Amino acid sequence: MTLWDVLLGGWTASEVLILIVTRTRRGGGTVSDGGSLLILWPVIFAALSLATWIGATQPQTIFGGAHWVRTASLWLFLAGLTIRWTAIVTLGRSFSANVAIRMNQKVQKTGLFRLVRHPSYTGLLVIFAADGLHTRNWLGLATVLVPTTVALLYRIHVEERALGEAFGAEYVEYSRVTKRLVPGIY
Repeated sequence: MTLWDVLLGGWTASEVLILIVTRTRRGGGTVSDGGSLLILWPVIFAALSLATWIGATQPQTIFGGAHWVRTASLWLFLAGLTIRWTAIVTLGRSFSANVAIRMNQKVQKTGLFRLVRHPSYTGLLVIFAADGLHTRNWLGLATVLVPTTVALLYRIHVEERALGEAFGAEYVEYSRVTKRLVPGIY
């Protein structure tokens, strides 16, 4: 078993745990998920599975399959995990696996949330990029990034609508001064 396998397995287990532990039930807050959770999980599973298959069966086309690409993917994966977990810890009890607004929740504007509105999704996209790079195949990279990015953009749309309804002008102003996923860009 490689370090990659350990990290991937640990991340997968942590995501399942997040889903089980932080999912807001109807009585715990206003759930406005719009089915995004039911879209996101199958898309992630299918994209990662297909990319893994591509990486195992197709030629290594990223930089000629250079070994350093896998090392870079490992560091990128760790960076994504760090970003995601920092965002989740910062939100604390306000974080939920489904889109839900809890009573007494406030707009988070500290830590990574000063830079972007959705740092946990930024972390996920970095993890997906790392997984795609790990295949050392351009098609493997695209197979992970394209569908997961589309699914996350839908999720962000649903979440921002719920946050706007819950926090009104405060969230509109926060949205005006921060980008969604990449500081200063998007």
